[in-house]
Amino acid sequence: MRNPQKARESILDAAERAFAEFGYGGASIRGIARDADVNQAMIHYYFQNKDQLFDEVIDRRAGAVNAQRNDALDRLFAEGVPTLEELMEALLRPTIEMGHDESRGGSAYARLVVSFSNSADERSRNMAIEHYDPIARRSIAAMRQVLPELDTAAAVRAYLFSISVALSVMARTGRAARLSGGLCNDSDTEETVSTTVAFSCAGIRALAKQAVNQFDENVE
Repeated sequence: MRNPQKARESILDAAERAFAEFGYGGASIRGIARDADVNQAMIHYYFQNKDQLFDEVIDRRAGAVNAQRNDALDRLFAEGVPTLEELMEALLRPTIEMGHDESRGGSAYARLVVSFSNSADERSRNMAIEHYDPIARRSIAAMRQVLPELDTAAAVRAYLFSISVALSVMARTGRAARLSGGLCNDSDTEETVSTTVAFSCAGIRALAKQAVNQFDENVE
């Protein structure tokens, strides 16, 4: 008899690949069952319907990424107020590492999360509200602790822009190497993390400066 936990993980893996390749609407329970080497009844045994299966596919990876982020934030602020670089590495590293880790379905999840992050349909919006908004709100508040001159609007934009950059380099596509003639290597996780953090921090500081200038103009 097949191990129930392994069967469940196989279903989630197959569903992740199907949702990434075909989208929610194009992925079929029949195809997922075939890829997972189970019958359709087993999928319905573990997951009531396609919506629940999709939710659990997202929750499995988002839960792991956000646990890393929360743990890192706890450690950083337990020692005082961190630098902006330390904060952004804590927020961006888990996303990039997940996308680069094929043992955790990195490339499939990267395609999937980018797809639903850029969608405005009700399902995608609800996924973001449930799985990503809590850590986003904590991250935005942390940015304002590190850079008090950031107003709320600037901090929200800083967070969204930074996460968008991380999502754009989450998958190992080889495009950076192709465009740079081999000078850039997007398979190097540490290089990708460090350059993404540097780029994000520069942009956040620019937004903070802009917020200060706008405040000064309004005061005058």
